[in-house]
Amino acid sequence: MSDPLPFLPFALPEIGEDEIAEVIDTLRSGWITTGPKAKRFEDDFTEFLTSLPLPPEEGRGEGREPLQSLAVNSATAGLHLALEALGIGPGDEVITTTHTFTATAEVVRYLGADVKLVDIDPLTMCIDAAAVEAAVTPRTKAVMPVHYAGLAADMPALLAVAKKHGLKVVEDAAHALPTTVNGQLIGTLDSDATVFSFYANKTITTGEGGMVVTRDPALAQRMKVMRLHGMSRDAFDRFTAKVPSWYYEIVAPGFKYNLTDIAAALGIHQLKRVRDFQRKRVQLAQALDAGLAGLPLLLPPQPRAGDMHAWHLYVVRLADDAPIDRNTFIERLFAAGIGCSVHYIPLHLQPYWRDRYGLRPEDFPHSQRAYERMVTLPLYTRMGDSDVRRVTDAVRAALA
Repeated sequence: MSDPLPFLPFALPEIGEDEIAEVIDTLRSGWITTGPKAKRFEDDFTEFLTSLPLPPEEGRGEGREPLQSLAVNSATAGLHLALEALGIGPGDEVITTTHTFTATAEVVRYLGADVKLVDIDPLTMCIDAAAVEAAVTPRTKAVMPVHYAGLAADMPALLAVAKKHGLKVVEDAAHALPTTVNGQLIGTLDSDATVFSFYANKTITTGEGGMVVTRDPALAQRMKVMRLHGMSRDAFDRFTAKVPSWYYEIVAPGFKYNLTDIAAALGIHQLKRVRDFQRKRVQLAQALDAGLAGLPLLLPPQPRAGDMHAWHLYVVRLADDAPIDRNTFIERLFAAGIGCSVHYIPLHLQPYWRDRYGLRPEDFPHSQRAYERMVTLPLYTRMGDSDVRRVTDAVRAALA
């Protein structure tokens, strides 16, 4: 009898020799916290986002402030910084989707504001713009779209709603590097801020980390100050000056949200590979689509023609005629050695959010239905053809 195949994990990062060498160089440099490599990563990130030409017919980009990128130790930190810099506080409401990880919403509560959860578009599983507009009240100050699984939310519609009602927009782009909408990279739209994640299973990784991007110089300055204890000058500026520069002032009760140079060293080289990673993810998604065709499954939605999907997650949903329920499906996949997950248990089902706001499943029918039927299958750049076949064969056997 042959040995069983090793367990195929849900996700694995792809770390190359360049990343390793850069980390070693950082360790030997004597500067391991926020310093020159964090700054280099920020500059590289801005350059990447602005490398894609804007659609000429739109005339976008003229007269706009330049994009700025600020490295942080998590996307959660970035979302918190952005909302704080926008002045969100007690008495305010922020609208976001129930179908997200709790970090998207919890940062609103950090600031004493309230969260207004809305349902998703049943096709894209991204926040529904019509539901956002219906949820606006006199207390609403901002909306936080989530680009679910790497597919862009309907940003033209969401930005139009925000403009109509005078709302700030902070995009949760934790899944969305690189993703485009109408040919524009997420991170370059007319939102107030966009926040990316570099957690271990994201499309690029620094282990833990994130990036906030904005075109608003005042917003960028406030976030930079609040990122490191509310200090008027950061440590890198003070410790590398050629003249004595020990003096600083605390101008606000800030946070400890800076990204280390060790983490940035990974990001510098991961970012160089982001387009290759995205192409590989597209190939894997297409292979999974082909291998799962004809099964009682709803396969992931595709991007609009000409747009780019980051394919951070590959989420299938059991069809009405599937012979088993979602939990049995997961159990059979794990028994076959296939790691998988569920993205997400919606916030309206989580005790804190449910009880605080009196939420019911019937208030969010699209998210609830998706949750009851969804499974996230493995999709990461280290997967090969044989891994894809293992996944599709296991799915077919589970549904037999």
